[in-house]
Amino acid sequence: MHLLRDRTPNQMTYPRRPPGITALCFFFLFGTVMSGLGAVMLLFPGSIVEPLWRLNPRAREGFAAMGLCAVLLMGVVCAACGTAALGLRRCKRWGYWTAFAILTINLAGDTTNAVIAHDWRTLIGLPIGGAMVVYLVTKRSAFTP
Repeated sequence: MHLLRDRTPNQMTYPRRPPGITALCFFFLFGTVMSGLGAVMLLFPGSIVEPLWRLNPRAREGFAAMGLCAVLLMGVVCAACGTAALGLRRCKRWGYWTAFAILTINLAGDTTNAVIAHDWRTLIGLPIGGAMVVYLVTKRSAFTP
């Protein structure tokens, strides 16, 4: 940490990040924490964090039906979000593509839930996720290989 403090801004190894990319970093960091917490809650039912399921009891039911696959899924989501957050923070092309893939998959999932499961609440994610994808595409030049 002290190495970063001693460097001048011109010596930083990462290009200047647009503020929106920083916001997306925090968004994916939040996703990392929440999906990791979800995996822990699934692995240790009845633990001290069990009351958090009250926030979304339908998710608990759905994940419970999946068994250990749900823990694996949440672990993959956690790793993907963490990778996207790190890549976006460093303005790396792989971070851009990871974030783009996650957002696109989420948009497809929201659309599928609305059409097949008739869960119209998921439609709120379409304009939000779509705006994030459009922003990411417009800032593509900020990312280095």
